[in-house]
Amino acid sequence: MARSRAAYEYTEAEDKSMRLGFLLIAAGLLSLLGLGCCWLRPALQERGGGGSANCTVLAVRQLGERFACTFSCGAACRGTARYPCLQVLVRTSRSSVPALLHEDERQLRTNPKCSYIPPCARDDQENSENVTYKQKYWKEKVGSQPFTCYFNQHLRPDDVMLKLTHDETVLLHCFLWPVVTFLVGVLIVVLTICAKSLAVRAEAIKKKKH
Repeated sequence: MARSRAAYEYTEAEDKSMRLGFLLIAAGLLSLLGLGCCWLRPALQERGGGGSANCTVLAVRQLGERFACTFSCGAACRGTARYPCLQVLVRTSRSSVPALLHEDERQLRTNPKCSYIPPCARDDQENSENVTYKQKYWKEKVGSQPFTCYFNQHLRPDDVMLKLTHDETVLLHCFLWPVVTFLVGVLIVVLTICAKSLAVRAEAIKKKKH
């Protein structure tokens, strides 16, 4: 009995392998739990009740109001500049009510009143020129041409997005890598146990022959 127990004792390398496997299993489970609670559930909530539609520009205008942005000019150099507010009003194929267009969900949360936030430059004039260029783009290049936009009738019925931050690829990766980590951990543990079991059987057969 004592010999059998001794035979099944893991070597230092096998013990490290088992620990690594259990560590990967725990990391995979915790990653799934953390992403599900902190990121994936809000992302799915944003997508719930939403969809895509065809949008057509109704009006492009600059408001008199200016908003502050923070620029960086080095490791210890930061400052505040201002930019004009550009609004792009569109009509969607899902509703006749005009909606305000935004670049994505992040821009919508940062400034829900405007359609575009330029890269913040130190010079206010440069920020104004960037906004004016974007205004000409929507007026002259897009014009009345329809384009795909995204909406969420439950959360933001009066706003549409040009692109989604939380698309299917990002959601897939949220599931894929924690699951891969978990499965690799399980595989390491199973292979270590199987290798040890085969080694013990081989040793027992060898002793019987001698």
